[in-house]
Amino acid sequence: MALFLVAMVAGQLLGQPVLLGYVTTGSMQPTLDPGDGFVAVPAAVAGPIEEGDVVTFRAEELHGGGLTTHRVVGETDRGYVTRGDNNPFTDQDGDEPPVTDAQIVAVAWQPGGAVLSIPGVGLLVTGAQDAIAGVQQRLAVLTGSRSLLGTQGIAYLLVTLSLGAYVADVALSGDRKRRRTRSRETGTNVRLVVAVFAAAVVLAATAAMVAPAGSAEFGIVSAESDAPGSRVIETGTSESVPYLLQNGGFVPVVAYFEPVTDGVDVRPRETRIPGRSTVNATLVLTAPPETGYYRQYLVEHRYLLVLPQPTIRALYEVHPWLPIAAIDGILGGSFYLLGTTLAGTGRVRTRSRESPSRFDRVLSRLR
Repeated sequence: MALFLVAMVAGQLLGQPVLLGYVTTGSMQPTLDPGDGFVAVPAAVAGPIEEGDVVTFRAEELHGGGLTTHRVVGETDRGYVTRGDNNPFTDQDGDEPPVTDAQIVAVAWQPGGAVLSIPGVGLLVTGAQDAIAGVQQRLAVLTGSRSLLGTQGIAYLLVTLSLGAYVADVALSGDRKRRRTRSRETGTNVRLVVAVFAAAVVLAATAAMVAPAGSAEFGIVSAESDAPGSRVIETGTSESVPYLLQNGGFVPVVAYFEPVTDGVDVRPRETRIPGRSTVNATLVLTAPPETGYYRQYLVEHRYLLVLPQPTIRALYEVHPWLPIAAIDGILGGSFYLLGTTLAGTGRVRTRSRESPSRFDRVLSRLR
């Protein structure tokens, strides 16, 4: 339960459901009641979107923007038509434009054709989020640092708590050894504790890579004549504007860009960003030959430079998720091996070397 709760909180903070998602309104009733959770399959591995799928997408207008979970009820040349099962009208009957593939972040798992509902978990997630936000605000006030707020602050907190708990566990383990009281279950407990801390490190690293990345939308007007700025461009021509890439962490990262639609690009497409710094790239927007308003999408992927950059590039070219899996595996595995090496696994006997009491000695003589 703790694992699922952490995964759901992380998913809301990252804007990318992890393992599970949940709904907060009644728009999907009776399929999903407010607070119900569901198994969220990442869009990158869910396969093609089909009519009838329940998808989680980054809305532009619904509920002020943000993650929305609705069912796909149709498809047009501009994107998918979506609607909540309890809504009489589609989202596109309102102000929400058709949903593109770039906006979809997850698909609800539907074994047997029906969404698997997990009642009530959304309330736990909401409570956990409020508690975490409160802790972040107090720490930010005490330290005077805004870096402890937001998703980056969550990553810092997870690493700090993991290291602190690990040091405390090592100290307690040493104290138990000094008392010469051993338990056969000690080895299993140590491995479990270290594994939990390693999972927290992996979650923090994933947050540092996923949170700043994702899809970006650029709306432009293709007009008969150019206008100041980058939003109104003459048909068939291109404009280049500076594109700032920031890295608020201490570990260098490498960013890769993939144009989802025609008419948008970032140069260079592979950029190294040192820790705590900003790098200038170039955003190129091209207006279609026909006049009108167009939405163009660009996807950014970020990876911590804990592997050689050519290695990350090779993994990225196979699949954008492979570098994340490799980096998480190295960080989590290294932490686990280091932890078990320092703390030991302690396969110990249940016998105690403490001196027997006088009462015990009297009983032994009577026997």
